[in-house]
Amino acid sequence: MDLSLVVPIYNEEENIPLLYAEIKEVLDSTDYEYELICVDDGSTDRSVAVLEQLSSEDERLVVIELRRNFGQTAAMSAGFDHARGDIIITMDGDLQNDPHDIPAMVEKLNSGYDVVTGWRHDRKDPFLSRKLPSMLANKLISWITGVGLHDYGCTLKAFKREVTENIRLYGEMHRFIPAIASGMGISFTEVKVNHRARRFGSSKYGISRTIRVVLDLLTVKFMLSYATRPLHVFGTVGVASSFIGFTTIFVMLIQRQVFGIPMGDRPLLLLAVLLIFIGIQFVTSGLLAELIVRTYHESQQKPIYYVRRLIGGNQKDKK
Repeated sequence: MDLSLVVPIYNEEENIPLLYAEIKEVLDSTDYEYELICVDDGSTDRSVAVLEQLSSEDERLVVIELRRNFGQTAAMSAGFDHARGDIIITMDGDLQNDPHDIPAMVEKLNSGYDVVTGWRHDRKDPFLSRKLPSMLANKLISWITGVGLHDYGCTLKAFKREVTENIRLYGEMHRFIPAIASGMGISFTEVKVNHRARRFGSSKYGISRTIRVVLDLLTVKFMLSYATRPLHVFGTVGVASSFIGFTTIFVMLIQRQVFGIPMGDRPLLLLAVLLIFIGIQFVTSGLLAELIVRTYHESQQKPIYYVRRLIGGNQKDKK
């Protein structure tokens, strides 16, 4: 299997037949052997019935019906788990992503990249409610993660199979896949793709998601920088806090002995003691986090490194 297209679906009964016809038209004109995986994320309209009818007519269409609405990240994860292709393409089910961009993205992927992401450079969405928040979020995400992309929110992406096999998605983290995968040492690029105005239905996104995106961004930053060494972040804060507390008490002792300034009635003393205890708590939390991380990696045999390939030597008899 060359390609697996993963399309999350949520209340898109009017868009599904048109999307299916477009994908079929584009990919049937290529030499790729492909499958189309549509993951219904608890739709309340006739989306499942429409998908079931199309699947009965084309065995390449696989329908995964989730028991309820779990969110786009969970739907993509389900699609990744069932995909058989060497290359996995993700796209929205609302017709705003253009299937005609897929061959160019696959060609770019085959030129040596591990991830190719779409960039909606001419986005057909309202400016204040969609485009402006997205622009600010993209700059923030690029700055914090160090992975510079113009458009993290574009669902149209292409991955080599080994990338999706080595990542686990939670929350709203589907938009951060390139940043998460960057921790594996992957190579990625961005290509301009066509973006179209929505024809049927309503958008499932809004400004309300901004807070969740920011919280997930903090998680991604922690995973990229400190997932295998949490004591470094907790310990640094803890040592700094304790150092400030002990230094404050030391200065107050000098003031007491040299200048006769009393200590017991000064709020600064309570603050110094509080900083010391906070520092001890941070260091202790870091040590506990280290134990959790080691349990996480060892119980799942999760590697702390990823090998791109082996060159030379006799690897057959190695265990």
